[in-house]
Amino acid sequence: MSDGDASPASEPPGEPAAEPSGAMGGRHRSSAVPLALVFAGLIVYASLYPFAGWFWPAGAAPTELLALTMPRWRIPADMWFNFLGYLPLGALLYGAGVRSGGRALPVWLGAVLLGVALSYAMEVTQQFLPRRYPSLLDLMLNGAGTVGGATLAAVLQALRVIDHWQAARNRWFIWRSGGALALMLLWPVGLLFPAPMPLGLGPGWERLQGGLVELLTDVAWAQDWLLSLEASPLELSRLVPMQEGLGVMLGLLGPCLLAFSVTRPGWRRAVLALGAALLGFCTTTLSAALNFGPGHALAWLTPVVWPAFIVALAVAAALLMANQRLAATLGIVVLSAQVMLVAQAPADPYFADSLQAWEQGRFIRFHGLAQWVGWLWPLAAIAWLAGRVASPRK
Repeated sequence: MSDGDASPASEPPGEPAAEPSGAMGGRHRSSAVPLALVFAGLIVYASLYPFAGWFWPAGAAPTELLALTMPRWRIPADMWFNFLGYLPLGALLYGAGVRSGGRALPVWLGAVLLGVALSYAMEVTQQFLPRRYPSLLDLMLNGAGTVGGATLAAVLQALRVIDHWQAARNRWFIWRSGGALALMLLWPVGLLFPAPMPLGLGPGWERLQGGLVELLTDVAWAQDWLLSLEASPLELSRLVPMQEGLGVMLGLLGPCLLAFSVTRPGWRRAVLALGAALLGFCTTTLSAALNFGPGHALAWLTPVVWPAFIVALAVAAALLMANQRLAATLGIVVLSAQVMLVAQAPADPYFADSLQAWEQGRFIRFHGLAQWVGWLWPLAAIAWLAGRVASPRK
């Protein structure tokens, strides 16, 4: 019998076995639930960014703002963005509903209504922002995207594709692993935002300090804090190669340990670790190509990167048979160390130019999504792992 077919009695001591979902095992905690919430939050961010310049439309009554009109012009690219942007939301909402025990038709209707309601709320709210042009056409396209996504997910369920995925998930991961799976899927998104070092997720102190100064500028009771921030900037020195290599190693080992915390000991962990290394390499290469041009796609491969990858994979290999609670504990340590190291990394001129390009033009729509995921991912992973360690054994 393979380890994927093991019975609960054969699980390692203290480790929760995979539990059935649906009618046999009660309500299932699907990774689609946190992913749907995250994606909805990202839609709100993208729709209302940069959250500045709010105003009341001149001469408009409250009831008039609730009625959307068709636009005078149509841009094909924007129309596709509006449709495709809500396609994953519809699929995730439907998946979250059916994997949580809901019936297909009510869940489909609920997913469509939630997507349309979110779109309508965003279109109405955009009327209070400069350089935003809400319209009935955008609402229709968003709604069509939601319908398309929910319908696609329903078709996949009818073809039992979702059931096959659930069966594979039960073989690979323990029960209640939805939060970790969502974090694993979001990890490459965070890597797309320019980082001060390869795989270095987390908020850098220079950017954090600048954001705090901007936030507290007009806050009367916080002026003393503002003066302290401006008067005593943290002196950051360029990381030496050993520190950069340590940061790369921690950046790869962190998601590996997150995966180990919800995976049974054995060969599947080796597959996940190698997959994380390949995904980290490809995503960081894509990020470099987007920011510095295709000719510089591999410029991030400094002499310390390959040794750091090898060390991270060697440590992961040594933990292939570790129990999940130990993997979670080590993951907290690794991710905490990574956050502290990234906070000490200064932004070099090329990094600053790259951020300026993201924020002022080419990637303005995608900037907020990748930036916040990159900053918050290690903190969210630490919080999830802490809950995993603190949860009682079953």
